[in-house]
Amino acid sequence: MSGKLSRASLNGFLNYGLVAAAFLIVQAMRAGGHVSNSLNGQLVPICAYICMAVSLNLTVGVLGELSLGHAGFMGVGAFSGVVAAVSLTNVIPSAGLRLLAAILAGGILAGIAGFLVGVPVLRLRGDYLAIVTLAFGEIIKNIVNCLYVGVDSNGLHIGMTNSNALGLAEGGKVIMNGPMGATGVPKLSTFFAGFLLVLFTLAVVQNLVQSRAGRAIMAIRDNRIAAESVGISITRYKLTAFITSAILAGMAGALFAMNYSTVVAKKFDFNTSILVLVFVVLGGMGNIRGSIIAATVLTILPELLRAFSDYRMLVYAIVLILVMLTTNNPQFRGLVARLLPHRREEDSDGSGKEVGSHE
Repeated sequence: MSGKLSRASLNGFLNYGLVAAAFLIVQAMRAGGHVSNSLNGQLVPICAYICMAVSLNLTVGVLGELSLGHAGFMGVGAFSGVVAAVSLTNVIPSAGLRLLAAILAGGILAGIAGFLVGVPVLRLRGDYLAIVTLAFGEIIKNIVNCLYVGVDSNGLHIGMTNSNALGLAEGGKVIMNGPMGATGVPKLSTFFAGFLLVLFTLAVVQNLVQSRAGRAIMAIRDNRIAAESVGISITRYKLTAFITSAILAGMAGALFAMNYSTVVAKKFDFNTSILVLVFVVLGGMGNIRGSIIAATVLTILPELLRAFSDYRMLVYAIVLILVMLTTNNPQFRGLVARLLPHRREEDSDGSGKEVGSHE
């Protein structure tokens, strides 16, 4: 048992090391002028998508529940963060502290949304969570398209009609303008802030997985009836994983939104949820390091294929299919097992699934 725990801890440090090494390499390349403008603009989104993939892996890979509305929590965090950042402009002049406040606000409100969604649904079995989270993501998108938010010396003003109905005083500013989304967003996000958020996300998820609560969550995933029979509270631990995942997604959404001057609800639709789910599946269910690599590669790949013009998305789709076929091929997995003996040992004692979730 102690050997497995030490191996899990080693995997955790490897994940931290991988992220830190990537950050230092990219920073060195940026200092030398070897990073293009298009790729430089993708650095913050890459960090946000890594956080999204790792947090979704907590729900899909570790808990074993399918969520199809993860982008909805990202959207809640994004627009909450934008409202917080703009509202606090005069109160907190420091850009870094305002970004921190925006990320915290996004995480808190996304966590509340996760609680409201999870409490009635996680008591049920089957695919109810997938159906409800899918609906939740679409509901959030439609609410944002109808929402008007402004701020003036009297505080926040919220309406559902139009920006003129907000009744802003002179000098007031419209933050969210219905279908036009949030405009005039301060670009506070930096690659360093994204790096710190990735480390924070890894710390939260890995410590949760390796804790007593994490073992209870994996026990529920592997055998719900057996877990319930030994006194594990199914709803409590499911909610713990789901709400933690939602909070981290909300924080990633705030980071993502602060990278653009305009943010629209369409960016957080069903397609984004599926994209993040693809990161998790390609990286390996429960494999944290795989999620990091998949999110990075698949976010950069469309930019690298831009030279192919109209054919780049076709090439992108072909690459995705080939990766899926390769990673699920028994011969390929056997080759990996031969190259990595410790994985073969884990599979032989029947604990490969659990250990894999610690990576």
